[in-house]
Amino acid sequence: MARVLKSLAMATGVACTAIGVGHAALGVRRSVPGAGEANTTIDSLDRFHGAVFAAYGLAWIWTARQDPVPARPVRALTATMGAGGLARLVSLRERGRPHWFQLALTAVELAYPPVVLPLARTDEQAHPRNAGRPG
Repeated sequence: MARVLKSLAMATGVACTAIGVGHAALGVRRSVPGAGEANTTIDSLDRFHGAVFAAYGLAWIWTARQDPVPARPVRALTATMGAGGLARLVSLRERGRPHWFQLALTAVELAYPPVVLPLARTDEQAHPRNAGRPG
């Protein structure tokens, strides 16, 4: 289970970092499927959020590189992803259906926590001394 957790955490980190860098470098029009042209305020906001998302990905990579993978940061990072999925549900309710790709991302963000949190719990039980260790 520890290897699965480490692999998922690393893959998540690499993906989030790449996505964040893409948004920061490319802006809304070229990084968000179905977005089209954005005004300067929205472009600025998306690029800022891209940089933050890249940092979020780097936090996943840092966490995945610990041995064992500490459960506390996994919980915090996973909760952040779940909160993002919930925020997308609010948008769905308030604004309607987005591009299908955004719906797919919502599904991933909501499905990820129930998969990863039990892995973190299992790994924490196997290594109780290092559960919250910040590496």
